[in-house]
Amino acid sequence: MIAIGGTIGTGLFLGSGESIHQAGPFILVIYLITGAFIFLMMRALGELLLSDTNSIIFVDFIKKYLGRRTGFIMGWTYWLGWLIIAMSELIAVGTYMQFWFPNIPIWIWEIIFLGMLYLINIVAVSAFGETEFWFALIKIIAIIAIIVTAIVMVCLQTKTSRGTVQIANLWRFGFSSGKHQEIIASFQMAFFSFLGVEFVGVSAAETKDPLKNIPHSINSVITRILIFYIGALAAIMIIQPWMDYSAGKSPFVQVFAGIGIKAAAGIINFVVLTAAASSLNSSLFTTGRMLFSLAPSRSYFAHLNQHQIPMRAITLSTILVVFVVLVNFLFPENAFKMITSVASAAFLIIYIFLMLAHIFYRRSTDFLQGAQRFPLPGAPYTDYLTIIFMLLILLILLVMPTTTVTTLITLGWFLIIYLISYRVIPRKL
Repeated sequence: MIAIGGTIGTGLFLGSGESIHQAGPFILVIYLITGAFIFLMMRALGELLLSDTNSIIFVDFIKKYLGRRTGFIMGWTYWLGWLIIAMSELIAVGTYMQFWFPNIPIWIWEIIFLGMLYLINIVAVSAFGETEFWFALIKIIAIIAIIVTAIVMVCLQTKTSRGTVQIANLWRFGFSSGKHQEIIASFQMAFFSFLGVEFVGVSAAETKDPLKNIPHSINSVITRILIFYIGALAAIMIIQPWMDYSAGKSPFVQVFAGIGIKAAAGIINFVVLTAAASSLNSSLFTTGRMLFSLAPSRSYFAHLNQHQIPMRAITLSTILVVFVVLVNFLFPENAFKMITSVASAAFLIIYIFLMLAHIFYRRSTDFLQGAQRFPLPGAPYTDYLTIIFMLLILLILLVMPTTTVTTLITLGWFLIIYLISYRVIPRKL
């Protein structure tokens, strides 16, 4: 449940507002295309996980098949990627709170929520799993409720302040915005919405029967994409015409506020707020433990306190997340876009190297002489197609004016961590 809920976050609940505004209902096609390649990436991950059930983190496979240096670079980049995801969730928290308190600056709410979640992570960590389970359940129930609401309103031909609720709302105002540059740019936010999906496979690998649970969990990704992404976005655009959605606000809140049901809008805003808070909580939990595991043994951050919590690593991760408050203060209109583009660029490169690791695995004796469980359909051609697709999104990030600088900053990170690797790992490796 945590893994499923973890894939439904700010990209869908907040970022999709900008995507709908840019692409219109054509965003459904964009999500389908992006989801198809994400599924292929997950199948490649599943095959790797089943080739060695003792390795439950995909960075281990990158290290094994592409070298220790590449594994080092991707491991630290994965930690950075989750830090940036935490920043995007924090921006979302502040944005959602303005629904009720429009006159209070976003950064104040960001500081308050980050402080509370930091305390939870260092004091009440034993309740983490139980809390995240219920937060995930709230997200899933809310999305299903919105889909069911749309179906009922269509069947009853419900009339709202925006007209009659009908399936034709998806195309009767035009199936796209007609702005080709903005439609292409929407691929970035669609990709961002799927970040963290690899946790579904990793979580299944940690169960008692990974040989059964990994294939089941990964194959069900298609169903989740169709229900939680395509179904949810189609539902809100059926209830309210797509032109009424604006960037920077949750479309799931706008849909009910737009048709005059303020109480429902408030409830949904509470749901997306808890969703963002839970994702932020998960990110702090994850980044703290990743930093602890990545840090050299006996170093300052490779330390557990008396409660066996990596408090130093969690503290540093939290301090770094605080920097997004400054970004939000300096760039109040573009902060979310900037942060998500950095995360997208980082994860694009990580996923590309995951596909490369799968290609090299297929050429290794591990595959040729192994059991060959759960093979990726169409490999290695589907590997190459997935890599090409991700390179195209990276190119989109580079050429779009709003994301060029942040993408170059991300590429600069890779240069820095590559140079650092030579201080940590001998050249012969």
